[in-house]
Amino acid sequence: MTTAMEMPRVQECVVTACAYNHTSDCHAFAITIGSPDHAHCHTFIDLPVRGGIDAIAQVGACQRSDCRHNEQLECHAPSIRVGPDNDMADCMTYDGR
Repeated sequence: MTTAMEMPRVQECVVTACAYNHTSDCHAFAITIGSPDHAHCHTFIDLPVRGGIDAIAQVGACQRSDCRHNEQLECHAPSIRVGPDNDMADCMTYDGR
């Protein structure tokens, strides 16, 4: 099991429309990645206000079991990047097995 101290950080998020994005840093406590068809950031929220905590987000869960960084639905990449892709925010670190 991964502890909170070992969770990968969101190194960069370039999706500026997200309410958790503050100057390319994600300030959600933890994000969830994945859908059956692509590595969507499920924590993305398009609001005119900014929110979150005074820390850099971690990857709390990853539903893309076909990613080489995924082990038992936990991300084991050193860090991830989030950016625009199929929709407003996807994990750009996703790498299919």
